[in-house]
Amino acid sequence: MIDRTHLLPVKTQAELLGISRGSVYYEPVGPSERDLALMAAMDDIHMKLPFYGIRRIRGELLDRGFAVGRQHVATLMRKMGMEALYPKRRLSKPAPGHTVYPYLLRGMEITRAGQVWAADITYLPMARGFCYLTAIMDWASRRVLAFRVSNTHFDFYNMRRRHQGLEDRTPDEVYRSTLRMERTAA
Repeated sequence: MIDRTHLLPVKTQAELLGISRGSVYYEPVGPSERDLALMAAMDDIHMKLPFYGIRRIRGELLDRGFAVGRQHVATLMRKMGMEALYPKRRLSKPAPGHTVYPYLLRGMEITRAGQVWAADITYLPMARGFCYLTAIMDWASRRVLAFRVSNTHFDFYNMRRRHQGLEDRTPDEVYRSTLRMERTAA
């Protein structure tokens, strides 16, 4: 469109075409070396843990030694077209006539490990029938004590997965800290 070797000045060519002169001189700048390293690390995290969102990816990056803010992680994720995989809203609706039971722990202050327990059974559709998962966990630390899948899931949930409700700590960190507090109080 613009020919810098033409007899007409660039300013006049831009006016004739109805475009900004700034767009003629602008040369896009590629991502910095730091951003490329960040994006490579984010890609690695996302490939291993595709359900991690901005906050958890940032936590993993901090663990790997990258000093980065949440907004910058969000910008890079948008640029990379990266999005956390998660169930969308209202995926499971109760059947008509299904009883909705009250939440019995509302208002109860849970202060120590072992005070409240929870059990959950989840059915997963498989090629031949269903597989079920049973989880029994300590409510305060969310540390899973029994999990019918495999040790890798058990270890990941307790030792690696950060929980927003636990201030981005793992259940093991919370569980061990409550045990230390009980020992020092006794």
